[in-house]
Amino acid sequence: MARVFRVGTRGSKLALAQTEWVINALKEKLPNLKVEKVIIKTKGDVIVDRPLREVTGKGFFVKEIEAALLRGEIDFAVHSLKDMPTELPDGLTIAALCNRVDPRDVLVVRGWSGNDEGLERVISLLPENPKVGTSSLRRQAQLKHNFPNWQLCELRGNVDTRLRKLDEGLYDAVVVAAAGLIRLGLQDRIACFLPVEVCCPAAGQGVLAVEARQDDGETLDLLKRVDEFNVRVEVEAERAATRALGAGCHSAIGALARLNGQELSLWVTVAEPNGERIWRHFAKATLQNDPSTWLEEAQKLGIKSAQALLNEGAIVR
Repeated sequence: MARVFRVGTRGSKLALAQTEWVINALKEKLPNLKVEKVIIKTKGDVIVDRPLREVTGKGFFVKEIEAALLRGEIDFAVHSLKDMPTELPDGLTIAALCNRVDPRDVLVVRGWSGNDEGLERVISLLPENPKVGTSSLRRQAQLKHNFPNWQLCELRGNVDTRLRKLDEGLYDAVVVAAAGLIRLGLQDRIACFLPVEVCCPAAGQGVLAVEARQDDGETLDLLKRVDEFNVRVEVEAERAATRALGAGCHSAIGALARLNGQELSLWVTVAEPNGERIWRHFAKATLQNDPSTWLEEAQKLGIKSAQALLNEGAIVR
């Protein structure tokens, strides 16, 4: 009898859409594959009345799912990579990194529906001191620096909850990840994409991470089918930079890598939480002809970029 693989996921629309993408990608390669979804509530789903920075502990959105993996209650799990700490629990591994959609942050404006109009045009249409919602300290710090007249307000909840609060008039605009809107077919809500120089994304933003037990060879072999090497190279550079900076769960740090052929570009930003000071670094490397060295080269680029920021006086809180 064929094995039924159990995949753990959060129950939000976005989490289910991400999990469905992985299942469909696997079934394209193995049409007879049997997969069962197991919905698991995480701490992040339960505690919704406090800002994220006030909640201590790593793995706010993944810890309970990882515990189920370690207990053998599920065989693999699908996460948004940016929700995962850089260090995994013993016995677990990221078996696949895949389906990176646009990693940038975006501005969604109340009453706006249409194509990306560009940041300057959108800002010109906002009130003089707009109320802008976001729960991310990384976003808040960069936005405070670039737009000191904005009233930045706490905003928690799933994508549909955030959009509902915006539409109800609690905010003039909200800042969210483009990836969530794109995966839910809501890209027409995007008023404009925020350039990396304005709001550098979180490391791993827009990437799906599929986690499994290190000793489950059958599942690891299965998940290799959806792993994307180019995505893994980008993620290695981003997460190496944040590790080298000593970033915590709520540090105001952004990192974005883009691989084009053999050219790897990396933007890293460190901001003080109050937005007063910000440090940015851009680096580029041409990778060797042998792809077997690319992950190591990406890691070195991330570490080198982090060190350059620290040498410039960047303060990581």
